[in-house]
Amino acid sequence: MIITRFATPLVTRVLLLLMPAVVLAKAATLAGLTRIEKTELTDFETFHIVGRMIWQGRAAEAYHAGTMREVQRVVSGSDTFMPWTYPPPFDLVVAGLALLPVSLAYLLFTGATLAAFLLVLKRIAGEAFPAVLLAIFPAIVVTIGCGQNGFLSGTLIGLAALAFAGGRALAGLPLGLMVVKPHLAVAFALHAVAARHWRCVGLAACVVALACAAATLAHGIAVWPAFVSAVAEAKAFLVAGYYPLHRMISVYAALRSLAVPAGVALAVQAGIAFLALSVVVATIRGRRDTATALGATALAGLFVSPYAYDYDLTLYGISLAFLMPDLIRRASPREQIALLGLSLFTCGYGLLASVWHDRMVGQDIPYPGTAAWPPSLAGFALLAIVVLVWRILSRAAGPVAAPARLGDGLPLAGGLR
Repeated sequence: MIITRFATPLVTRVLLLLMPAVVLAKAATLAGLTRIEKTELTDFETFHIVGRMIWQGRAAEAYHAGTMREVQRVVSGSDTFMPWTYPPPFDLVVAGLALLPVSLAYLLFTGATLAAFLLVLKRIAGEAFPAVLLAIFPAIVVTIGCGQNGFLSGTLIGLAALAFAGGRALAGLPLGLMVVKPHLAVAFALHAVAARHWRCVGLAACVVALACAAATLAHGIAVWPAFVSAVAEAKAFLVAGYYPLHRMISVYAALRSLAVPAGVALAVQAGIAFLALSVVVATIRGRRDTATALGATALAGLFVSPYAYDYDLTLYGISLAFLMPDLIRRASPREQIALLGLSLFTCGYGLLASVWHDRMVGQDIPYPGTAAWPPSLAGFALLAIVVLVWRILSRAAGPVAAPARLGDGLPLAGGLR
């Protein structure tokens, strides 16, 4: 088994030790304890800025790109382009983080969500955890480096999937909390509906309603039209190429980076999203085993939105956690090498492209769309992974023993407790 030869106990221990070291190093940088030239804000610093604006009663202003850019310029001294488009319920999270200095808030948020994500990943993957960890490690490093909420998203999706696997209506709680990043939860929401898990759907709807009500009470009703306006602005920015396409993992970003017209790229993205969601329904209707169905659903979630980034690949980790035992059992040595290589490339391409661009072109570029940025190739690699996984899982399992699978023996569409 080729993948398990790479994912040795020593490699796993090294990776697990590297993660807290990188978190601590990043926290030290944010605290100003290490002397690193700073030219642009990290995502987490934007979280902290928005949190402070909320305590100043300026929640709605954070959704205006021009205002945010001015505030970010004051903080960073550079022309950072990082508009705020998160749903108002996530404002409650960043408001809490802003009560602490940025370095301590980063340490708490990233450290806690990383630990939770790894625990959930281990719970799902079982003995395949080392192989899954190795395959997605570059995405973990990326998420630690920018301080994004990928670990939070991965944890919530993983908890929802575990509850689905156990036939529990409690899956609706983490699924509803994904209101903070709803486009990543579309596939699992469809999974719940297609499997007729109505108690889960009802609980998720209640959680969403309560989160939105809490955000409205905390920030005022004006925050919602501001959010809607910000989403419209974001669509225009996306078409104009103002986002770092090389960091995105969507088919849309891949096509746009190759100068395909925005309308064509969006049409292709919509088609891919439809196919991905169709696969979710097909796994339910086809009565596929639980692990395969949940793994396919987690993977499908990455193809819904054109805004998917490399730090969202924690969902790929959840998918691999469900699928890896079967993949190891059925794949040939060449296919295992190809899967590992494609996984590492997909999870690490954005980081490598950013480093290359910063050295060759420079960091002081206000808009990615105005510079010669590297093409976005991760989206194509992710598609290749889907094809490879489908090819492997469509054949009968071989005689090679594999780790026990979480979904074995669990009913897929049974009644929820």
